[in-house]
Amino acid sequence: MPEERSTVETVKEARQGVTGHNVRWVLLASCALAIVAMGIVFLLFGS
Repeated sequence: MPEERSTVETVKEARQGVTGHNVRWVLLASCALAIVAMGIVFLLFGS
């Protein structure tokens, strides 16, 4: 049986993604705006 080679990567190489870019704040702001928009629609058209 052939030997298996283990791949050694740093944490940064293994992550395969971009961190940062204020994604958390964009998600929070968009959720807050969606809730406000739904509230306005409910006040205008709700029973």
